[in-house]
Order: sequence, then structure tokens, then C-alpha cells
Amino acid sequence: MTRFAPLFFTIFLATLPLDPGRASPPSDADTTTDSSTSFALIPPAVADQIRNEAATPAAVNLLKEADEDLAIPPDPQKVVRTQGSLPHEGIRDESELAEKDWPRMLILAMAYRLTGDPRYLQASERVISAWVDVYEVDFDPIDETNLDKMILAYDLTRSGLSQPTQKKMTKFLRTMAEGYLHDMEKEKKKKVDTDINNWESHRIKLATLAAYALGDDDLIAKARHDFHKQISVNIKRDGSVEDFYTRDAIHYVVYDLEPLITAALAAKAHGEDWFDVPAPGGASVEQAVDWLTPFALGKKTHEEFVHSRVAFDAARAKAGVEGFQGQWEPWHSIHLYQFAVLMDPKYAPTLQQIIASTGHAPDDALTLLAQVGL
Repeated sequence: MTRFAPLFFTIFLATLPLDPGRASPPSDADTTTDSSTSFALIPPAVADQIRNEAATPAAVNLLKEADEDLAIPPDPQKVVRTQGSLPHEGIRDESELAEKDWPRMLILAMAYRLTGDPRYLQASERVISAWVDVYEVDFDPIDETNLDKMILAYDLTRSGLSQPTQKKMTKFLRTMAEGYLHDMEKEKKKKVDTDINNWESHRIKLATLAAYALGDDDLIAKARHDFHKQISVNIKRDGSVEDFYTRDAIHYVVYDLEPLITAALAAKAHGEDWFDVPAPGGASVEQAVDWLTPFALGKKTHEEFVHSRVAFDAARAKAGVEGFQGQWEPWHSIHLYQFAVLMDPKYAPTLQQIIASTGHAPDDALTLLAQVGL
């Protein structure tokens, strides 16, 4: 894999100040600044190749789900809140139900690319438009992390969407990118501890995807800086991550690495290597994935959350929330290793072993992206 170490050190040491206050959403006139050829993670040329995979098992599975999704009306909410709550508390249940729209956007968009059928495009646009009309970005990255599906759906459908939807989506993305980048800069100045754990990793993912989707070089540079800074404080020399020691759980290793590898994949799609270039401390995302691999293959096991320093983990275990007690199950790393395969094919045997040993299926959309050579 090509390395860009000199570029990294130049960028890492650069000072990238943000505006003193979170940027206000731009006016409609501002939305003309993004390029129609910009993309977050899926280049147009790759999107065009997806139709060649229409007869594959992953495509057949996805299209079956997309056909079911066609009849489901959007359920946009002004606010979603699942972070920090147990099942049936607050608005958690209705938020989880509404959030099913987010992967639905991507499934419908992928179905459109597989078939060219305008019904899927229209359905995907209907859900995207409904959400950007109603939802207010609140900059809680745990609640909003799955909005990456909306951004990837936009990659796949942008050229076919109406101009009003494109303008609304551009405004939405700019609000997201500028707001998250501002919050990260503000908290670094205050030395808030969220700037080294999974919270920061999810913010970086959303900011990176939004910045690339906008094609805004200034925002991309700031996201790049924050990504490399996060690696330097989040990943230790042996490849373990900060969350493992705070939460005593492989669950949170996966949860921390998934957003980082997604951001790295977006950078790769734009010709940059964020995956195996080490931070000044010597660690990289690649090292962190390699640290996890023995657990993913079942060669090592781990009893989850026994010594977590976060009280809410014990509350979830007491409430019987799945995954917060007992041994970690390797199938929970399948999506992470699907992203890893997209970064480097050397992880393909690991992914296949996890699938074979656990009996759990991979994500069809990620499988299709691998098949077309993303």
C-alpha cells in the first residue's frame, strides 16, 4: 500500500483553526459551492460498476429487501435519542424505529444502481428528502453515527436526485461537517476527555464523510488533521485502543475502529493513505485491526465489561441488554473486517473465517462494494 508519511507529518503539525463559533447553516446560495463530481466514499465510476453485479447472491438478497422497503413510508424525526438510555426509556424506542430509515436509504440507492429502476431512486430520494426537511443535526455522534448510510446513499443517487433535494442535502452536510469540526476543536482547547475515545472517532467519521461529499478542501484538511490527532491519542503502540481500557470490552474496540476505518476508506477513495501510516506515537488503524484479529478469529476470548469504569455499562448488563455481559462474540466484527477488506485484501481470509465459524452473514451492500473493487 502506498504510504504518505511525509505528507502526514506536515499535516499533523499544521495549525488548523476553526471559526470561534459553530457555523450557521448556509443559505441556499451557499449550496452552489460543492462540486457535482464530489463524493464521500463511493466514486461515480465505482457506482457505475455496481450494475454488473446484479446477478450475484449479495445483489439478489439486497434487492429482495429493497422491494420490501418500497412500500414503507419515511418516518423522519426532528430529534433521535438512544445514547445513554436503556430500552423503553425516553424516546429510545421511537428513535430506533425511525432510524431504520437510514440503512433503508442505502439499500434503495444500491438497488437503483443494481437495476437502473427509477422506483428505487424515487424511493431513496423520498426518504432522504423527508429526513433533511425535518431532522436537526444535534452533534451527538453516537445518536447520529448511522447517518453515514444517508451519505453513502447520496453518493449513489446524487446524479439522479432533483435539484431541490441536492441543495437541501448540501446544506445538511455542511451543517454536519462544520459543526462537528468546530466542536472537536473547542473541546481540544478545553481538554475534554471525549477527544480520545470512541465518541471522537464517530465525530471524525461523520465530519470526514461530509467534508469529502462537499468537496470542500478546507473542511477535508481539518478532518484529516483531527483523524491523525485521534490516532496519536486513541491507539497505543501495541495496537490496543483507549476504549478497551476504559470499558474493558472488545465491543468498544470494534465500535471505536469502525468509524476510524470508514474515514480511512473515504480518504483512500480520494488517493490518501490514512490506514497504515503511523501517528507520531507509532500506532496506526491497521495495527489496531491486527490487534483485534486474534479475538475475531476466536484464538483469544474476553469476558466483557467486568472492569468497566463507566457505570452505565453495569446498568445495561443489569437490564439484560445483549452484549453487555458474558464473552464477546466474534460475529460482531464482521462489518469491521468487511471495511478492512476494502482497505486491504489481506484481510479477506480473516473475514471468511469469521463468517464460516459464526454462521453470520456479511452486509450485502459492503459485499457489493468489494465485488466492484472499491
